[in-house]
Amino acid sequence: MKKNFILLIIGAVITLLFLVFSTKIFEMLYYERQFSNEMYNQNLYFVVAVITALIAWGLAGIYYYAINSVSFSRWYHWLVVLGVAVVLTSVVNYIYPNNIFSADGLDFTAQLFSFCVVNAAVEAVLFIVASFSMRWWSSNCRHTPIPE
Repeated sequence: MKKNFILLIIGAVITLLFLVFSTKIFEMLYYERQFSNEMYNQNLYFVVAVITALIAWGLAGIYYYAINSVSFSRWYHWLVVLGVAVVLTSVVNYIYPNNIFSADGLDFTAQLFSFCVVNAAVEAVLFIVASFSMRWWSSNCRHTPIPE
């Protein structure tokens, strides 16, 4: 039981560090001068990071506690939820900044698409962190994706 709380705390700390250092992480993974300057000036890195973290933790919570079914507890079911999280994050994090850029008369569609590919990888990592942080209290899915 103590191990479970330690893993939850580690997952929360990793997510918090991601939120705090989101600008540095995103610019390290994808940097294009004009695009990155606009993302920074509009404070969009933080907004994208919050959306990414909320979707990762939210869908992991839904999988482990709302769905929580024996018939939906295989690794490939978990992989489907991971895929939904990645797609949902990519769509939301493309539409929101694109609307803000369009309102300012800027066109960063190609750069935003590349950024969303990078963000999809970040979402996958955060979903895995969230899964391993909270799966231990699930009654039916705690062995997914990797058994204890």
